[in-house]
Amino acid sequence: MARIIKTLIQKRVSDIDMFQHVNNVSQQMYFDLGKADFYRQVLQDDRIITAATANSFKEQIRMEDDIYVTTTVAKVGNKSITLFQQIIGRNAAGRETVKTESTSVMVAFDFDRQESVTVPERWRRNLAD
Repeated sequence: MARIIKTLIQKRVSDIDMFQHVNNVSQQMYFDLGKADFYRQVLQDDRIITAATANSFKEQIRMEDDIYVTTTVAKVGNKSITLFQQIIGRNAAGRETVKTESTSVMVAFDFDRQESVTVPERWRRNLAD
């Protein structure tokens, strides 16, 4: 089974829009926090960039919902890693539901040369552990 990283999210009042739910832009920032945790804990590196992201909004997130992001690897390619993420919400009764899902294609990147590179063997080993 793939390793799942769980990132607790603290919502801010500024995340709430005029419809009284968390704005979609804020949700993307939550996914980015999950990615940062994943890079630190699993890859132990941050030489990676986002090439593509697709989100599916399943349910509204309200200010009173406790939420967290899960991040796991869906696929490892030659130069890319595909991440699968979910925002999970827990209501006052303790019921958890998937609020939003995201799939992101992440590319290993050499910032000095400004080009994509092969996924490092160290990352592959860390992903296999």
